[in-house]
Amino acid sequence: MLSGMRPLLQQLYGIIAPSLAPKHTNSMRIIYCALSFFLTVVFAWSVVSTVVVADPPGNYHFETYDRGLERAKMSKKKVFIYFGREGCGFCEVTNKKAFSVSLVRDRYQGNYELVYVDSESGKRLTLPSGERITERDLGTRYKAFVTPVFVYLEPNGKQILKRVGIQTSEQLLAYDDFVQKGHYKQLSFEQYEKTEN
Repeated sequence: MLSGMRPLLQQLYGIIAPSLAPKHTNSMRIIYCALSFFLTVVFAWSVVSTVVVADPPGNYHFETYDRGLERAKMSKKKVFIYFGREGCGFCEVTNKKAFSVSLVRDRYQGNYELVYVDSESGKRLTLPSGERITERDLGTRYKAFVTPVFVYLEPNGKQILKRVGIQTSEQLLAYDDFVQKGHYKQLSFEQYEKTEN
């Protein structure tokens, strides 16, 4: 909204500010300072408001947290949450090297309700309890302090598995096997890995 006003504000500031330069009275200086401050704040806000949001991997259908959990209750699919953030280099590596693999895409699109959460976003969401929090708050609750973080949930929201950092396609496929085949009901993922190797 304000980003479209940036050129106008710059032009207005360039026209008005010099004509109010502090060369006359104290009241003119106060007006000049107040106007300068106001225009600086509006300009800074317009710059901040144009920050690009973090993006999930391409060619996937990710939902918001609320919508994903709602869909999981209906579909009985498990939930896969991807916590990312703007400028996350490790997210970008994982997106390019793991999520771009067609087998990963097919399995994850077919087996899960996919949810993407920007762990630094102020976007509001509603928990199953009805509590309203931000995506940033949700990231804090899941301890998504570094990204990416991947969380697998039962359709009822109970956590199954959590993984942090860069992941390979092989790792994502192993997590999928662990979750979809129900091994998590008897073993930790580390125990499961030992039985598979």
